[in-house]
Amino acid sequence: MTSNHNLYIVVIGCGRLGSLLANKLSNEGHSIVVVDISTTAFDALTPDQFSGFRIEGDATELGVLKQAKIDKADVVIGATHDENVNIMAAQIAKNRFNVPKVFVRIIDPDKESFCKAIGIECVCPTTMAAEKMITSLKQNPES
Repeated sequence: MTSNHNLYIVVIGCGRLGSLLANKLSNEGHSIVVVDISTTAFDALTPDQFSGFRIEGDATELGVLKQAKIDKADVVIGATHDENVNIMAAQIAKNRFNVPKVFVRIIDPDKESFCKAIGIECVCPTTMAAEKMITSLKQNPES
């Protein structure tokens, strides 16, 4: 995201991935709202990097998403540990609130085709790791 304007980004989940994204994107000057069901998850946000907003609640509930002003979001990122929550929140963001760019992190490679079919971009670390390992094996089969 090397755009010249600041984006309004809703990050769903404040675990390792969500907090890392929120800290970095906020530090780059984007407006960030982080939604997590657990108050203690927000402890991963660092005050010297993160200047956004925190909303405690279930990101699959419309009231919580409305509180996050998801209707104004340029981007929604589903980064919880529960890929079903990520996909559900992404579907709501895309279909009900017309958010232009929606990403989800999924662990199960079998869900990639489903995400693509419903128009949601997904990042699957499992698939990425497997591809990298296979490529590395083909390049250096003996080592």
